[in-house]
Amino acid sequence: MDTPSGPASGRILVVEDDPTVAEVVVGYLDRAGHVVDHAADGPTALEYTERQWPDLVVLDLMLPGMDGLDVCRTLRARGPVPVVMLTARGDEDDRILGLEIGADDYVTKPFSPRELALRVDSVLRRSQRAVTGDGGPLLRARGITLDAAGRRATKDGTELALTLREFDLLEYLLRHPGQAFGREHLMREVWGWEFGDLSTVTVHVRRLRGKIEDDPAQPRLITTVWGIGYRFDSQAATTED
Repeated sequence: MDTPSGPASGRILVVEDDPTVAEVVVGYLDRAGHVVDHAADGPTALEYTERQWPDLVVLDLMLPGMDGLDVCRTLRARGPVPVVMLTARGDEDDRILGLEIGADDYVTKPFSPRELALRVDSVLRRSQRAVTGDGGPLLRARGITLDAAGRRATKDGTELALTLREFDLLEYLLRHPGQAFGREHLMREVWGWEFGDLSTVTVHVRRLRGKIEDDPAQPRLITTVWGIGYRFDSQAATTED
């Protein structure tokens, strides 16, 4: 869990077409110490990122013309950037799809500006920790090598294209081989949330399996422990200085 002494800060792009919501979000994040820019639609947001790559994007899914999912896909194709989605209450399919294409977190409308700021802070911390290389020894298990300091992971020598949360989830499981963890536990330890939608964990496990398993439909590395949660199955997980 993140336990730093002060809030993270960074350059944030808010993509929101509702002027009232945008004003509240931009103002709150600005007062929280971030440098905040605003775009009212997808094309404008993408034009902005060509001039100034942000540290994090707060992205509304319901945008005119080019929707937030397409914006997220385009950003992911250009490079790594943390994305926190804003979704309407009840739009579970869009929310899950957003997580599937690589969004790191989401906040459901109507939302508390303080909750949004806390989610932004949590994602930024992990992103900044990735840049500074705050990690430990290499982790190795069943063809997977994870370098926490360098934020790199490979499978049989081939680098894995993992999002921020996917990397953190894999690292946590590799550090605790053979132990079964419930989704609530993983949400608390990997995401830093005390509560939230547990489907977030389910989606990220599914995405991670798709990248590390030989056959994601029959996972042999991250297995489901019925009635509990998930376990990384390894009889030979090791660390190396």
